[in-house]
Amino acid sequence: MLERYIVPIEKLRNQCDPNIFPYETTEECVESRELIGQDRAMEAIRYGISMKRKGYNIYVSGFTGTGRNSYSYLVAKEFAKGRPIPKDWCYVYNFKKSNSPKAISLEPGEGINFKQEVESAIKNIDIEIPKALNSKIYEDSKNAVFNENKKLAEAILQELNNFAKKYNFVFRQTEKGILSIPLIGNRPMTDEELDKLSDEEIEILGNTSIELTQQSYDYIKGIKAVETKLKNEIKRLKEEQVTLVVTTFIGPIQVKYRENPSIVKFLLEIKGDIVKNYEMFLDNEEEDYMEKILFQGNKKEEFLKRYYINLFIDNSQNKGAPVIREMNPNYYNLFGKIEYANEMGVAKTDHTRIKPGSMHEANGGYIIIQAKDILQNKFSWDGLKRALTTEKLKIENVLGFDIASETLNPEPIPLDIKIIIVGDYLTYHILYSYDEEFKKLFRIKADFDTEMERTDENIIKIGSFVAYQCKEESLLPFHREALGAIIDISSRIADEKSKLTAGFNELVEIIYEADGWARSDLKTIVGKADVGKAILKKQYRNNSYEERILELINNGTILIDIEGEKVGEINGLSVIDLGQYSFGRPTKITANTYYGKDGIINIEKEAEQSGNIHDKGVLIMSGYLGERYARNIQLSMTASITFEQSYDGVDGDSASSTELYAILSSLGDIPIKQGIAVTGSVNQKGIIQPIGGVNEKIEGFYNVCKLKGLKGGEGVIIPRINVENLMLNEEIINAVKEDKFTIYAVNTIDEGIEILTGIKAGELNEDGEYEDNTVNYYVQEKLIYYSTLSQDFEEE
Repeated sequence: MLERYIVPIEKLRNQCDPNIFPYETTEECVESRELIGQDRAMEAIRYGISMKRKGYNIYVSGFTGTGRNSYSYLVAKEFAKGRPIPKDWCYVYNFKKSNSPKAISLEPGEGINFKQEVESAIKNIDIEIPKALNSKIYEDSKNAVFNENKKLAEAILQELNNFAKKYNFVFRQTEKGILSIPLIGNRPMTDEELDKLSDEEIEILGNTSIELTQQSYDYIKGIKAVETKLKNEIKRLKEEQVTLVVTTFIGPIQVKYRENPSIVKFLLEIKGDIVKNYEMFLDNEEEDYMEKILFQGNKKEEFLKRYYINLFIDNSQNKGAPVIREMNPNYYNLFGKIEYANEMGVAKTDHTRIKPGSMHEANGGYIIIQAKDILQNKFSWDGLKRALTTEKLKIENVLGFDIASETLNPEPIPLDIKIIIVGDYLTYHILYSYDEEFKKLFRIKADFDTEMERTDENIIKIGSFVAYQCKEESLLPFHREALGAIIDISSRIADEKSKLTAGFNELVEIIYEADGWARSDLKTIVGKADVGKAILKKQYRNNSYEERILELINNGTILIDIEGEKVGEINGLSVIDLGQYSFGRPTKITANTYYGKDGIINIEKEAEQSGNIHDKGVLIMSGYLGERYARNIQLSMTASITFEQSYDGVDGDSASSTELYAILSSLGDIPIKQGIAVTGSVNQKGIIQPIGGVNEKIEGFYNVCKLKGLKGGEGVIIPRINVENLMLNEEIINAVKEDKFTIYAVNTIDEGIEILTGIKAGELNEDGEYEDNTVNYYVQEKLIYYSTLSQDFEEE
């Protein structure tokens, strides 16, 4: 009767035929780094990258290990090769508004040349201006101008003195200007003679001097005009010399960059500023002592910084567009910053202290950022959205200073970039639901699957992937049988025999470790045994907790029976996940039933150790019992169920069918075979539903049975739909072949209870009663009895 429920041996594992690989070892294989099984994600990334419109940035979602990071980078690099190299950018001094440096763009590679040419020109100008103003040509011109104006001034002074003789005065040119001096005997009066004058005589001289000054105003004005003319002509001579020097060194740069209006304008401003401030290029040995104290460093050096070029972005070494992976996307790493220097307690800065961020470096190309990293920094996330919205990169310090500081407001740089954010599914949905800007800016979502179809094509591609790893990491070649073992473990990781995992990180670990074990045995080729050893050794490193539980089961501390039959007791199966390793753990589930009206009491829930999903499974069992046995009677039953020796809480519904079997056993007083463990959830109609971790659960119970000694009647009941997930190890398959262990698959509760009890489940007849001497008959009879008791109590 039970044979129809037994899973055939050929369905316990999907064994890869090594001959599917058209080569003996990976040395003969054409290696490939191609992304396998992610066609949908790759199409989305390529489409997003190719879209030039605003808002088509990309969010790459998926689990770690699916290749989402590496392949996003590879695709970006592929597209970057076909894009032009972005322009260089320089920040320069703004001669009209010094706190707002200007941004200048140049063709790739021109930035470094422009910087060197300008700064070299300034150095030469600094050397040549003092020379020009000390040259013989300049001195001759200056003397000529001086002598010319001196003659004019002397002529006017002569006329003035002729006029002053009428007042008995003479005018002299002194350091204090033109002074009138009284005459005595046609000669200027000495200071001693002035001192001997009486007050009355002094008053007369003073009045005469005032009248003379008033009458000689036009003469004095003429002399001062000549002095002003002299100064202006000397200044003009100096400016002409300085202009000649500046033009000599700046002119060729102007010609070279004449097609760049921003540079042409900047160079004109430099020329005008140097001519205006030529005195800063002259050595001033009489620099004020207090200035030396108050201004640290050289005042001239500070002044000359205005002519320095801040080569902000240098793309001279790039080939194609840049692709940046920003691993620490804090605000300043992304958007740059303005650095400061502390001078006498004041934070000072200038355009040369403006530093770029990775967004500037990636401008014109692509930048890849981890969602979990950028979302931890509000400034970074807000700054990123603002930059994408405005399509400009503005540099500003978001944190202030505790000391007095200067501020800069650099000109923003136009932004042309494609952002690729890599994160998980949950983060994407939270952002899409709660961040209005996100859905406008990241219109492309690329989902990386965790698994792919186990087709011949994908199997061959994985072989090429292994060959690529062997070449890149200098590994030993893998034999085709080793590749077959890798394919099998790939399906095991995917938890489905018709699938392969897309989590290549786990496969790479196995490949590396298999190579290590092969080398330790002095092999030249990695074989199937080496892959198996790598898997077993990895399990051994992580299964100490499993071994401890098996030890407690073996010595009787944890009660698990695998022999005999018991009423209301059954072995359920759960999975314990330790991160790198998960294993199945059998747990005894017990049920007691008796007359009452409380329904099913979930002891875990009463002890606050039950999760929501487990609570739902208990309620589903109540629905099943009501429909199956209480259509014509009142369900007057109390049942208590619990996971024995479980102290950490219970969740999930994969044990709901197991709990239901225990309740049916208790109601019908029918013993259950203890050598058969059960897993599977159930719905209200009694249909067994699939569960996860079926391989781990089967292997977990098998290990307990092996520990206690296999007698031949042990086995596991699983949902029939989970047969497609079976990828059991060879040890269990051999035990099944030898009839020491059996895997049963069922669709309904009735099928499972027949296996567990050896008694027919029983069908309803036309009178709404179950066949005599069946499980359902015994259960129904017990519930009718409880219902009668309830009526009797009510009548009393």
